[in-house]
Amino acid sequence: MEIRTPRLHLRRWRADDLGPFAELNADPEVMAHFPAPLDRAASDALAARADAVLERDGWGLWALEVTEGADAGAFAGFTGLAVPTWPASFGPCTEVGWRLARWAWGRGYATEAARHAVEHGFRYLGLGEIVSFTARTNARSQAVMERLGMRRDPDGDFLHPRVPSGHPVAPHVLYRLGARTWCASSTLSDRAGPSR
Repeated sequence: MEIRTPRLHLRRWRADDLGPFAELNADPEVMAHFPAPLDRAASDALAARADAVLERDGWGLWALEVTEGADAGAFAGFTGLAVPTWPASFGPCTEVGWRLARWAWGRGYATEAARHAVEHGFRYLGLGEIVSFTARTNARSQAVMERLGMRRDPDGDFLHPRVPSGHPVAPHVLYRLGARTWCASSTLSDRAGPSR
C-alpha cells in the first residue's frame, strides 16, 4: 500500500534510501530529541524493520519521497503509523510519527504526510484513536501534532522506557486524536488516498 499526496509519495523502502536515511539519522540536529544519533548499522536496521512491517501489514512507517519542485525524487525521511513495541501506560495504541532530513524542515512536508497517514488509519484501518508523543523539548513536533488536530493529554505524559533514566529527553508528552473528532474536523481537500 502506498499513499500519494499533492507533493509527496509515502512508499516502500528502497536500497537507495539507506544512504540519505543514515545521513539524517547521524545528524545531531535531527536527532536532538533522541538519546543519540544512529550509526549506519542501526539506521539500516531501522529501515529494514520498517519495510518488513509494510510488507507484512500493508501500512507502517513509509519512506517519504518528494514528488514536486526542485527536490522531486529526493528521499526526505519517513512518516507513518506504528504500534509501540514497549509497554506504554496508554496502550495498546497506534501512533503517527515522522522523521525528516533537515533540508526538508519548514516546508510543511511532515504535516502533509502525517495528515494522510492519520486519514489512512481512521478511514481504511478503522482505528478508534491515534496518538503521538515526543520529548517534552521537541516543540517542532508538538506543533505538527497540533496542526493535525491532536490535543495534549497532560495526564498521559511519561518517561520513555527506552531512554536512559535521567536523560534530558526522557520526559515525553502525549497527544491524542479520536476518530470522531477527526471525522468532525477533517477538511482534506486533496484526498488522493491510497494506491497499490
